[in-house]
Amino acid sequence: MEIDNLRRASLTALREKYRNVFQEETRSRHREHLFRRIAWRLQALAEGDLSERARERARQIAQDADLRTVAPRDFFTIEGEQVKTTRGDRNRRQQDSRLPLPGALLSRKWKGRTILVEVLANGFRYENRHYSSLSAIAVAVTGTRWNGLAFFGLARATGGERKDRRRA
Repeated sequence: MEIDNLRRASLTALREKYRNVFQEETRSRHREHLFRRIAWRLQALAEGDLSERARERARQIAQDADLRTVAPRDFFTIEGEQVKTTRGDRNRRQQDSRLPLPGALLSRKWKGRTILVEVLANGFRYENRHYSSLSAIAVAVTGTRWNGLAFFGLARATGGERKDRRRA
């Protein structure tokens, strides 16, 4: 019944209850978090907390020095031959699926010139200069702001098909 009353309590009331139950102030202003912490504590007080034996075992597990988070270097082998592993770069942006694979050439005719751009793994090459985006190349070519995907005809219509630059 006390937990049901907590569901309707204001943030101020929850902070006060937290102070009474835990004998300390809380910095949290997240209503749901406070509700869950207080409800857990009230249940632990009513039903009984972890035994001292369970607490000690949890401490042992937490301090286990043999715990590995990365596999040993010689862990991955195929038919007796070691496979080289590399760290993944989770912070790197995913490449736009509308772009062709690195090594492909994009071409566009613009005012009588043919613009050739090479797709690289980390950007683009145009006239032996590196660019981070197709939009930057479109600006360099035209002198005005363009969406690079649209400029090179790679933008998709809402149906998922590529837009055709030619007019009927």
